[in-house]
Amino acid sequence: MKRKPFVAGNWKMHNDLGAARELMGGLRGNLPKPLNVDVAVCTPFTLLYPMGKEIDGTDIKLGAQNCHFEPKGAFTGEISAQMLAAAGCTYVIIGHSERRHVFGETGDMLRKKVVAAQECGLHVIYCIGELLEEREANRTEQVVESQLQEALSPDLRTDLLTLAYEPVWAIGTGKTATPDQAQAVHAFVRAKLSGFFGQETAQQLRIQYGGSVKPGNAKTLFECPDVDGGLVGGACLVAEDFVAIISAAQESA
Repeated sequence: MKRKPFVAGNWKMHNDLGAARELMGGLRGNLPKPLNVDVAVCTPFTLLYPMGKEIDGTDIKLGAQNCHFEPKGAFTGEISAQMLAAAGCTYVIIGHSERRHVFGETGDMLRKKVVAAQECGLHVIYCIGELLEEREANRTEQVVESQLQEALSPDLRTDLLTLAYEPVWAIGTGKTATPDQAQAVHAFVRAKLSGFFGQETAQQLRIQYGGSVKPGNAKTLFECPDVDGGLVGGACLVAEDFVAIISAAQESA
């Protein structure tokens, strides 16, 4: 079964308003037509509202990079899922490796965030992936399965869920999992999703690949049977590169 590809750009902590408008202008006018790929840009919080205006009337959707699990309260510096929805977001990334390993977010915290986001109608892009030392110790499957168990349960809305496999050793390093490596983990994840949601639903869920996705490797990655597009970091900050990656996803559909 081939699912509709989904390519999301994670801007991380990049772009002021001027650079963001320039990037979005280069993206808007150059997407494949007709567009048969779901596309999202996940911007910093300060750019959500203005970028929502920039993509109004296009097929591009807006996403955030994180949210808090409480609806409101004394949480200085945090943003709630309700606030994201009100700002026009369709998607939110939860569990990115930088949130786990730099900011110390725990599985319990991520589970609460997934639930809170879905309760507000946000579509969750839930990230999983192993460190280099975990891969070298042949613990990839163990780590990925643990991360799935931390946050997923049969009562989640699968229509508001995408998985993103991002091997941490490939994020921002220039190293990329080979198509065989990516496919092996994606197939493993899909098999585990059957345990949460049943085989039919697991076949419908999309699993993105993330980790140094570039125009030169996107097509071979996206042609893997269980790779359903990408969560793109650095390359999404260059309009020409991001368009090329989206075009590669469209060709693989």
